[in-house]
Amino acid sequence: MSRSHAPIDTYLLRVLVALVAERSVSRVAVRMNQTQPAISTALRRLREVFADPILVRERSGMVPTERALQLRDRARGALLEIDRMLSGPEQFEPASSAMTFHLALPDYLAMSFLAEVTTRFRAEAPHARLVVHPLSVTYDYERALAQGELDIVIGNWPQPPDRLHLSLLLEDDLMCLMGKNNPLAVKGAMTMERYIAARHVVPTPYAASQRGVVETHLATLRQTREACIAVPYFTVAPHLLVGTDLIFTTARHFAMQFVHTLPLVAVPAPQGFPRMRFYQLWHDRSQNEPAHRWLRGILAAVASGLARPEVASAKAKVG
Repeated sequence: MSRSHAPIDTYLLRVLVALVAERSVSRVAVRMNQTQPAISTALRRLREVFADPILVRERSGMVPTERALQLRDRARGALLEIDRMLSGPEQFEPASSAMTFHLALPDYLAMSFLAEVTTRFRAEAPHARLVVHPLSVTYDYERALAQGELDIVIGNWPQPPDRLHLSLLLEDDLMCLMGKNNPLAVKGAMTMERYIAARHVVPTPYAASQRGVVETHLATLRQTREACIAVPYFTVAPHLLVGTDLIFTTARHFAMQFVHTLPLVAVPAPQGFPRMRFYQLWHDRSQNEPAHRWLRGILAAVASGLARPEVASAKAKVG
C-alpha cells in the first residue's frame, strides 16, 4: 500500500492517544499545539478508519469507547517502536543482555580460541547465550547469515565472498606437523621437493565453492600433493601423524598446541607458501548493530593473541 493511500499515520495515532487521555478536543488541541478544527478533523478521520465513535458524550462529559481504549494501548506500543526506530541505534549493555548469538566456527582454530572467547563472553555478558554451529560443505552459511540464523562466520578461504562484510582476525605462518620419528623431521628445512614427495593428511572442504589455502598455492605452481588420508575435522589429523610417515599442513597456532601434547614436531612449510589469513564474515543487516559490534570486538581481541601461542606460553611461565 502506498503512503498516499495508507489509512492512518503517526499523527493520527498520537491524536488518538491524546483524545483518550484528555477526553476533549479543545484540550488535545492545546496539548499538541494544534487548532481545534485540526483535531476535530483528525477525530473524524479516526472514526472513519476504525468505524467507531472513539469518544461519546455522556452526562459527565466525553468518554472513550471500549474500542478506543483497546486502540490506545496498541497505538502506544506502535508509537514506542517508531520512536525507537527514529532515535538511532539502540544502546547495548552486555552485562544485562539476554540475547542469543550464533557463531559458525570450523575447528581449524586452536581450542584455546573458543575457550578464551567463552571466558570473555561470560565475564562481560553473563546472561547472554552463545550457540556455536559447525561448518560443512553442505551448509549454506551465506544464506544463514542473510536470514539471521547466523551472526558471524569465521573462515580462512583465499577468496572470501565479496557479498559479505569482512574483518581480518589474524595472519599466521603455515607449518608442517609430523611425528617425531618421521624421517622428514630430521632432514632440516622442508623443501618443495620433499613436500611434494611426502604423504599428507588433508582436511575435507568446509565450503563447496572454496579451495583451501594450500591447494590454491599448489595450483598456482602446477603442483599437487599426495593426499593419503582426508579427515572432516582438523583436530583428528594430529593424532594420525604419531608413528606414521604422514604430515599435516596447518597454521602455527593450531600446530603448536599438539606439539606440546603429542610426540610431534612442527617445521615451517616450504619457502614461498602464503600465510593463513583468518577473518570473520557477517551480513550487511548486522553491520551497525551495537550488540553485533560487541561480539566482533571480542573475537578480534581473542584472535590477536593466537598467532604466536608459544610466546604467550613463555610469558605465562615468566609471570
